[in-house]
Amino acid sequence: MLDWTPVVFVAFKALVLGIGMFYAIKWHYDQGKKEKAMEKRALLRASGKVAVAFTLTLLGLGIVTFVLASRLGLDLTFP
Repeated sequence: MLDWTPVVFVAFKALVLGIGMFYAIKWHYDQGKKEKAMEKRALLRASGKVAVAFTLTLLGLGIVTFVLASRLGLDLTFP
């Protein structure tokens, strides 16, 4: 009985997450149908801002990681 516990929990988790994803996608699709008035230009501008923010955050995280690794004395040379 104990061997089947992880299988049951993983199956239940997959089922719950699958149902949640279905309704999340459906809700976003329905919201998109309602808000067709949003201009394509505004959407592209917002997407560009998100992409720039993500890139800057990724760059900042890389720099912080490099500085922290240097201070801890880790070997950062390429082979």
